[in-house]
Amino acid sequence: MGEDQEIDQKENVMKPEEFSSTFLNGDFEKVYSQMSKAFQKEVSLKQLQELGNDFNQDVTAYILQSELPYHNGSKQYTWTDDSGSKGMVAVFDENDIIQGLQIMPLTMYPETDNVYTETVMQLPFQDTWYVFWGGTNSLVNYHYEYENQRYAYDFVIMEEGTTYEEDPSMNESYYAFGKEYLAPADGIVAKVENNVKDNQPVGQMNEEQPLGNYVILDHGNKEFSYLAHFKHQSILVNEGDKVHQGDVLGQVGNSGNSSEPHIHFHVSDSPDPASSKSINIKFNRENPFIQGDFVE
Repeated sequence: MGEDQEIDQKENVMKPEEFSSTFLNGDFEKVYSQMSKAFQKEVSLKQLQELGNDFNQDVTAYILQSELPYHNGSKQYTWTDDSGSKGMVAVFDENDIIQGLQIMPLTMYPETDNVYTETVMQLPFQDTWYVFWGGTNSLVNYHYEYENQRYAYDFVIMEEGTTYEEDPSMNESYYAFGKEYLAPADGIVAKVENNVKDNQPVGQMNEEQPLGNYVILDHGNKEFSYLAHFKHQSILVNEGDKVHQGDVLGQVGNSGNSSEPHIHFHVSDSPDPASSKSINIKFNRENPFIQGDFVE
């Protein structure tokens, strides 16, 4: 076994699911003993104890929010406290060694978190997709920090813990690439961009044209759907067209500020990407979903 796996096998190894209770109970020696050697060089046991004891004040429980697999076999776990004001992220490798740990206060926006669109939306795809980013805190949804995209979702297709097969630098290797991109509700096409090339190789990003190829739909009630990162020249609709819920708008791509082929979907109160304010989406389903969930 490598040095990062040098855990005394006579002791009970803490499973990722046990991390939050172990941390809350103040058993920082157990947590520290399971951290990688490289991580231990960055943080001492004393520092972990001081940070942990301070962070645990006024916390009665940490609630698991999401599990996010990595391509290398590791998995990221995210918890928030019962008030939603504190969050933890831990990355465990395939041997249950802690490779990373982040604890942080969370900013909340309850005044808008509980305001939903009047338009009832459906998911903009067929079959089963994976929520890569989504939810009402910045740990499970990096968009949450930005008012114009606060309630955005990013969806990918995940199979057996990975979003691609064969060469990860090729767009065509990703399960999502070229899939049909659907209208989430009836509306009128307000804006279209169809001429941005897909990022190649995958991982190269186009920050100058962040939405890439996109469609903005006007649903009335000052509600505008933003659907971004379409495949180059795959969009089938034009400005002024009327579309119905479920209509094919184009194909999923990897254009714009996109790290891999995926669907980006959010709703805002205007068709101006910079000045608009995001609105939480009312979907045609009862159960909410966040990062780490499979939806169809």
